[in-house]
Amino acid sequence: MTSNTPSLPLSLPSAVRAALLSTALGLGTLPLAAQAAATPGAQAAASRYDVAAGPLGEALNQFARQAGITLAATPAQTQGKQSPGLHGTFSVAQGLNALLAGSGLQASSSDGTSFVVQDTQDQAMALPSTDVRGFALGNALGSMDGYNATHSQIATKTSTALLETSQSVSVVTRQQMDDQGSQTVAQTMRYTPGVLTNPYGATHRYDYVAMRGFNDGSVDNIYIDGLKSMGDSGTYSTMQIDPYFLERVDILKGPSSVLYGRSSPGGLVALTSKKPLYEAYHEIQATVGTQGQHGVGFDFSGPVDDDKRIAYRVTGLTHDSDTQFDHNEEKRYAIAPTLSIDFDEDTSLTLQAYLQHDPEGGYHGGLPADGVLHPRNGQRISEHYFEGEPGIDHYSRDQQSFGYQFEHRFNDVFTARQNFRYLDSKVDLDQVYGYGYTSATSNELNRYYSGASERLHSFIIDNMLQAEYFTGAAKHTTLLGVDYQRRKTVVDWTSGSLAPIDAFNPVYGNSAISYYSPTSYLRRLQQTGVYLQDLIELDKWRFSLGVRQDWVKTSDENRIAEYNRPVGTTISDQRTKLTSRAGVLYLFDNGLAPYISYSESFNPNSYSDASGNPLPPTDGKQWEAGLKYQPPGSENLYTASVFRIDQENLATKLPQENFYRAVGAVRSQGVELEAHLQVTDNLKLLGSYTFTDLKYSKSMVSTLSTADNIIENKGNSPTQAPRQMASMWADYKFSSGALDGLRLGAGVRYVGYSWADAENTEKVPAYTLYDASVGYDLGKLGLKGLDLRINANNVTNEHYVATCASLNFCYVGEERNVAATLSYQF
Repeated sequence: MTSNTPSLPLSLPSAVRAALLSTALGLGTLPLAAQAAATPGAQAAASRYDVAAGPLGEALNQFARQAGITLAATPAQTQGKQSPGLHGTFSVAQGLNALLAGSGLQASSSDGTSFVVQDTQDQAMALPSTDVRGFALGNALGSMDGYNATHSQIATKTSTALLETSQSVSVVTRQQMDDQGSQTVAQTMRYTPGVLTNPYGATHRYDYVAMRGFNDGSVDNIYIDGLKSMGDSGTYSTMQIDPYFLERVDILKGPSSVLYGRSSPGGLVALTSKKPLYEAYHEIQATVGTQGQHGVGFDFSGPVDDDKRIAYRVTGLTHDSDTQFDHNEEKRYAIAPTLSIDFDEDTSLTLQAYLQHDPEGGYHGGLPADGVLHPRNGQRISEHYFEGEPGIDHYSRDQQSFGYQFEHRFNDVFTARQNFRYLDSKVDLDQVYGYGYTSATSNELNRYYSGASERLHSFIIDNMLQAEYFTGAAKHTTLLGVDYQRRKTVVDWTSGSLAPIDAFNPVYGNSAISYYSPTSYLRRLQQTGVYLQDLIELDKWRFSLGVRQDWVKTSDENRIAEYNRPVGTTISDQRTKLTSRAGVLYLFDNGLAPYISYSESFNPNSYSDASGNPLPPTDGKQWEAGLKYQPPGSENLYTASVFRIDQENLATKLPQENFYRAVGAVRSQGVELEAHLQVTDNLKLLGSYTFTDLKYSKSMVSTLSTADNIIENKGNSPTQAPRQMASMWADYKFSSGALDGLRLGAGVRYVGYSWADAENTEKVPAYTLYDASVGYDLGKLGLKGLDLRINANNVTNEHYVATCASLNFCYVGEERNVAATLSYQF
């Protein structure tokens, strides 16, 4: 059967794709440059500045915003230095000289609008490092210090101050990942509001992240270095990055299609990988822990040439561990070589590769509520229980990605960037899982078999042209972009049934499988998008406007006869979608910044219903209002937001089914609070609170037969959506006395109740978990470069159920895990 959806004229998207590689270069001569060129002269005139005293980095940040200049420096140059502030009327040069007085730094410029900070001892302007470029194009100084970050690119694809971003953005720094001992990307966000990081319990196979209540069972909201991860969420082929390879994790809450195209309405997670450093850096580390965990990692970086124009970084690790579930292991081998080349001060290229082999993927399954949430026949199922077959169950994944990030500054107005990545993966799966009891009183679980052999190939490219210019008193940062995605997945699936197994006293060895008819598909996706964004600074006002047009085509071609469909029959779907975003924010002198924004999302479904027809795309719309507060002279940030998201046509499926359903309309509304504090030089604090009211606003329509079946669930809450969450983490470092070199960390995470069924008849109880860490700088004992860290998650070994997708699939939470890491830097 073929789709009767009308074909789109392909001339426009085809032309866009053909022009993709040349778009950035071809727009470098727009007449806008002439208009902007007349403005810099005005910057030489004296203006009044009010810059609060405090850390030098933040003082320069404030000055750059007020002066409307491009200011570039490395965080290392300003670290630990203070500024007396600046109050009065000065020229730009006078203001910079006053701020930098006594710091050993000076600012140089060739045009009066772009400044580079350098040591006063330097006789010539040094080439900017990758750290400088990352924030210089955003017109301000950016840095990460402890748990605090000043800027992010996730919401605007330009380096924008978090305080000036009219949407909720959270940042997890490298320091936070290390202090909390994060073992997966999902775990890095355990202390982030609005994010549920364990909707499927103690599995580590995929980085499931449910945001603002939305959990569609996929990991389609993960981005890597600005580009979608490009796995296939409708299959088992999903890319996963180990957190050891990351520099930071940025979390954007709410719809974001205006810059990224197809995406979840709950938000997205942007991973930033480690980049080459222009100073020598070498680290090796070894980890041992509970459940037989052991592994080693290394991270080497530095310049290749004497002029420091070329730098490399090679990061790698091995990991091997049992799991809390019987007869399951996790193994990983990964390496990421990276090379950065500064051709000149205006042109740079970073080449990246990531190769990962996971010969064992651990456990991934759920158990009935009857026996997990409450006793069945007087017994509870063990948190170590494995319902599969040791001789059958197996999961392996191989993934290789290669890409680059290119950047060229034409002049003071125009900058072009192009990001590209190709992904190739291979996944093989054999899994036996339980689904319900054999009778109303039996202790035996029905068992089924799933097998998969999948091969995925995909690539994505994003072209951006950025222009910075003035129109009167308004400063603009305009971004024009064109991106293209293409993905092909070949999937061969088998299924069957096995003999049942006792849920409380399992006996393995009944491994004979009664096979059902196999299925085989060739799945394709293409997306072309054109987007335009304008960020406007007018006095203390910040405006964000964006619009995007997408063309998306999906298809499923069956490779063997099935469901009365001949071999080669293709079901296809083509969609176009216009999305937009708008936001306004006001910066008060006292550090308060109220904002309001509107944003949209869409996500064409690659899923099919019971009849094999593609489901309609999901559409999301969000209104958000919030208040951010950054005390003058501080990098501490407090945020509060209220939001409402309306989404239609969300796709869902039961684990034992091979088709999806549309679940009508869902409304999510709530409140999020977050604080990142560097209280003293020794004490860091994180705090968050989330209230999410997620309801079906339209009843589910299920196409289980030729006639639609209406399931009346309007007003009910979807499963796996806790109503409340809260967390707090504190880290203290001793810097004097007998305890000098000791670090102590402690955290608490609370997850409120959720529902185990769509009818809201059974609750999953709330739970509270405690985490802790102890670290010591062994250099204080004469062992220079050595550091020891011990992390414990779920210290009290709380037994809990993370969530339930249905009454037949509840997911056991992760038990206590302790790991010790010894690292050596040289």
